[in-house]
Amino acid sequence: MPVLEKAAPLPKRRSDGDVRPFSETKAWESVGTGWRQLHGNYRELGFSFEWHDFTARHEMDWAQSFHPGSVEICLNLAGDARVSDGARELRFVPLSAGFYCQHRARLSATRVTGQRHQFLTVELSPSFLHKHLAGNEANLHPIVQNILRGKESVALSEIIRLNAEHQQLIGSLRHPPVFASAQLIWYQAKTLELMAAFLFRAPPEKELFCQRQKRLSQDRVDRVIAILKSNLAEPPALEALGKQVGCSSFYLSRIFSQQMGKTISQYLRQLRMEKAAELLRVGKLNVTQVAMEVGYSSSSHFSVAFHETFGCCPGLYPLATPAQRAGREN
Repeated sequence: MPVLEKAAPLPKRRSDGDVRPFSETKAWESVGTGWRQLHGNYRELGFSFEWHDFTARHEMDWAQSFHPGSVEICLNLAGDARVSDGARELRFVPLSAGFYCQHRARLSATRVTGQRHQFLTVELSPSFLHKHLAGNEANLHPIVQNILRGKESVALSEIIRLNAEHQQLIGSLRHPPVFASAQLIWYQAKTLELMAAFLFRAPPEKELFCQRQKRLSQDRVDRVIAILKSNLAEPPALEALGKQVGCSSFYLSRIFSQQMGKTISQYLRQLRMEKAAELLRVGKLNVTQVAMEVGYSSSSHFSVAFHETFGCCPGLYPLATPAQRAGREN
């Protein structure tokens, strides 16, 4: 089934009398095929799923793509970004998520230059939110409460970390496991699933044991990630990591894989490749020096790992990556 074209919302009249329909095309025109709609129609269906995969050649004004009055959920797989209302700032890092709402007062939003950005956004119209959430205001995040009550204000949620289940969901959204004729109802169901996961606030009652265990597991995983980031060249052994975060190495391995969808060694390699790409973009170190900086004693092993990650050898990075080639062609 062909992807539905996104219809622009009704035109908004400016104070000077000019009427122009909202369009987010301009925000993404510099990334070419790095932005595409997966499914939905913001105006007619009330929701829209979009996939982004590009390397930012310059700092982007990401806020140009935010529909006025909508809630947009961002599931950020790779790349650093920020969204600000002038007083608070939402900082997206790899494997993080959050949502925001923009009205007449504009949010500011940028994505870091030189990084590869991979993220999925879900745009939700006010009418869609009213249809499915009206009457449940007391249990909703304050941002959604304000929308349902007709209050206009820019607003930012809190950042949460994407776990393995979230990552699997993103994969299924990009490649729906149903026939084309069933995709409309499937995407509608996934929209409600995401709303249930992100737009409700935690109940005020005492924390349940299972919730406490989940929170403790996430805290331990976050501490391991911080330790690995600060010790890329010589990371602690698994047993030492377990001692530092207060659990056995077996338990740590299990909860890390559950939360992140990768083993600790796989995640360490990802961190090393991200750091290596950053160092190569700066250009102050050669390939051998970069390899040693991120913990590889063998340049050949480093080159193989880098090629598997970025699709080119480190000596040609970043101009030989598929994202860079696509960027030059558009």
